[in-house]
Amino acid sequence: MFIDEVTLKLVAGKGGDGCTSFLREKYVELGGPDGGNGGRGGNIIFKADKGLRTLIDLRYKKVIKGNNGSPGKGRNQTGATAQDTIITVPIGTTVKDIDNNLILCDLTVDKQESIIASGGRGGKGNAAFKSNKNKAPYTSEYGEPGEERNIICELKLLADVGLVGFPSVGKSSLVSVISAAKPKVAEYHFTTLVPNLGVVKAGEYSYVVADLPGLIEGSSKGVGLGDKFLKHATRCKIVCHILDMAQVDNRDVIEDYNTIRKEIKEYSENLYNKFEVIVANKMDVEISKENLKRFKKEFPNKEIIEVSAATSYGTKELVFKLKEILMSIPDENVYKEEEFEDYVLYEFKHEKPYKIERIGDKWVVSGEKLEKLLKMTRFNSDESALRFARKLKYLGVDNELKELGAKHGDTVSILDQEFEYEERIY
Repeated sequence: MFIDEVTLKLVAGKGGDGCTSFLREKYVELGGPDGGNGGRGGNIIFKADKGLRTLIDLRYKKVIKGNNGSPGKGRNQTGATAQDTIITVPIGTTVKDIDNNLILCDLTVDKQESIIASGGRGGKGNAAFKSNKNKAPYTSEYGEPGEERNIICELKLLADVGLVGFPSVGKSSLVSVISAAKPKVAEYHFTTLVPNLGVVKAGEYSYVVADLPGLIEGSSKGVGLGDKFLKHATRCKIVCHILDMAQVDNRDVIEDYNTIRKEIKEYSENLYNKFEVIVANKMDVEISKENLKRFKKEFPNKEIIEVSAATSYGTKELVFKLKEILMSIPDENVYKEEEFEDYVLYEFKHEKPYKIERIGDKWVVSGEKLEKLLKMTRFNSDESALRFARKLKYLGVDNELKELGAKHGDTVSILDQEFEYEERIY
């Protein structure tokens, strides 16, 4: 099991601004307020898609922004709700909030959806503030900012294609050519001590290739390193058998093939019966052509793909051939329940929605709820300013400032706005 990770910043859509408007119509005297509410901002939704296998499409995105809601209009017209932004990810993707390390969702079923960042609500139009005491309010709200999150997407990768073969046949070199992986490559046995994973792009389709450590005779019984990684091959859909047609180290390509097939069969009958692709590597070497003829004569019914990892010859054909085979193999449930961690749901006690600090000669008030309230308030009328002040009093900010020793005329700062503290009742 391997982990693929992508870090993203999400900014959901802002709600549309509310409208300040009064009915103006012939023969209608004192028509009254008719400003409509803004539309809700778009959510950012993650959706599981069985057709995806990797997170490669998200790797080059740093910030994903949702769509903003439309503003309200006169005649009580509500702004349009913004379209949600849907991000498709492979089944098995877990989304975590980086700031608090909480798991937001674990997508384990095809088409399963989860809202990761919620769009802001639309701001209220002035018609919403009409009351018996104020029949012609000028107050309206800006739209609520969308939720912002820093997240990390984790995918437990299962390789679609497992590369098997003797040590030093060119598996690591091939992975480095057909994917962005950069495994260690050298001219000695067992360079690969852990599986190297590469994500391969074939047009719009992507899949995962695992370069498994070299197998030798006796691997199925624990000789060498191969037995520790044969279990990874059992999870693959295709076993890609890499053969060194140049016969380096005086090995015989036919004997090599028979030995590896024997080890695979002894380890697992299921693995032995998986779809097999034979890749004849090092075809840039002259002697390889003769050895390939001999191999084809021995195994006339085997389909063989000729490549050279050194020159990239045949690698494009290999990439698209593997894609074609993978798309023809039905999906199976390769995840087991015990492979998913048990997550604990923590319930937090209610906390104060703001914090007050004395910094220099100012009182600095902060808090997500209070900052949203500030961003949604239009300070273009006395009504709006008084409404904001009443909200602060309702939240308990006034009383706490007084308890902390705030004096009449002190400066109170919220985000980039500064206010003068006054001891009065709203």
